[in-house]
Amino acid sequence: MLVLDELRYSEEHVWVRYEENHTVTIGLTDFAQCQLGKLNYVELPNEGDDIVTREPLGSVECNCLVNDLYSPVYGRVVLVNRDVIDDPSLVNYSPYNDGWIMRAKLFSLHDLEMLMSADEYEKYILTNYPPR
Repeated sequence: MLVLDELRYSEEHVWVRYEENHTVTIGLTDFAQCQLGKLNYVELPNEGDDIVTREPLGSVECNCLVNDLYSPVYGRVVLVNRDVIDDPSLVNYSPYNDGWIMRAKLFSLHDLEMLMSADEYEKYILTNYPPR
């Protein structure tokens, strides 16, 4: 499981990378894509849509199951990764690089403080998803 130090993480296994000017890049964690398996379909909001913390912002489909994606932040979608819509497996092969899902402009930087650090996220996974 790959967890990057420079990112922030939600309990719903979504990562956030701060870019600049209140803009963040958002994606699914390596842990999430491993748990889900090969993604077949990704549904994302439209550019200009607002996203609200802990509310669904889209969904992913794998093995005929649809899983909601929950927003880790409150903001407005400024860019959607259309490559992921065309080829959802990018999330599986490159969750932190080519497989990012969207960019959003935050309404408040305080949202970042509410997310977990890499160390906190690793502890969260080990506590809530112990190895079998």
